[in-house]
Amino acid sequence: MSYWHAFLIAIVEGLTEFLPVSSTGHMVITLALLGIPATAFTKLYLVVIQLGAILSVFAVYWRRFFQSIDFYLKLFVAFLPIVVVGLLLKKHIDALLESVTVVAFMLLVGGIVLMFVDKWFPQEEPTAGGHPVTTPSYKQAFTIGLFQCLAVVPGVSRSAATIIGGLTQKLTRRAAAEFAFFLAMPTMTAAAAKDMLDYYQENPALSSEQIKQLLFGNTIAFVVALIAIRVFVGFVTKYGFRVFGIYRIIVGGILLIMIALGINLNLV
Repeated sequence: MSYWHAFLIAIVEGLTEFLPVSSTGHMVITLALLGIPATAFTKLYLVVIQLGAILSVFAVYWRRFFQSIDFYLKLFVAFLPIVVVGLLLKKHIDALLESVTVVAFMLLVGGIVLMFVDKWFPQEEPTAGGHPVTTPSYKQAFTIGLFQCLAVVPGVSRSAATIIGGLTQKLTRRAAAEFAFFLAMPTMTAAAAKDMLDYYQENPALSSEQIKQLLFGNTIAFVVALIAIRVFVGFVTKYGFRVFGIYRIIVGGILLIMIALGINLNLV
C-alpha cells in the first residue's frame, strides 16, 4: 500500500466515521476500487486509523470530558455489550471485512431504514415527562450499547446503529449523535488495541514504513474528521437522516448491480 493509497483511505475514514453511512464499509469499497489486497496490514490499517478520527471528538467536546464521573460510567455501561460481542465474533468479523457484497447489501438495507428514521422518531416528539432527553440514563446507555453491536457487520455503520439506539431511548438528534461520538472513543480504542495484539501474535513486527503509514493515516483522518463532525451535527439536527438513507441506497444498489454483472469487487 502506497502513501497515496493510505491518504485516500484516511480521507474516506475521516469523512465517514461519524456519518451514518459506514466508514468501514466505505474503506473496504475503497480498497477494492484501488485494487489493494486484504493483507494483515491493510486490515490493521482500516481499524487503527479510526483512532485519529475519534480523537477529533475530544478536540471538539473536550470540556464534556471533565464534567463528572457519571459521564464515564455511562460510557462504560454502553461499551460493555460490544466487548462481549467483539470477543465472541472476532474471526467472523475479520472474514466479513473481505466482502464488498456484504457491505453493499448492508448499505442498501441500512439506507432503507434511514429513510424512515425521521418519521419514526420525529424531533419534536416529547418524552413521557414532556421534556427532550439530552443525557441518557444508565439503562438507556446500556440499550444504546446493544444497538452498537449491530455494527460488527461491515456496512451497518456504528454511528447509525448507535444514533438510532439513542433515538429509541427518546434522546434528541443532537444528543443521540453526540453520545454516539463519545461511545466511539472506548469502542475504537479497544478495537485498535485488540487488532494490534492479534497482528503481533500472527505476523512479524511492523516495519518502520508501516508505522509511518499508520501515523500518517491517523493524522489525515483526524484533520478531516474534525471538520466532518462539526458539519454533521448541525446538518442532522436541522435536516434529519433521509439524505443519508438515499445515499446509502444509491451506493449499495450500484455495488450490487456491479457484482450481479460479474464485476469482482471482493478483496483477495
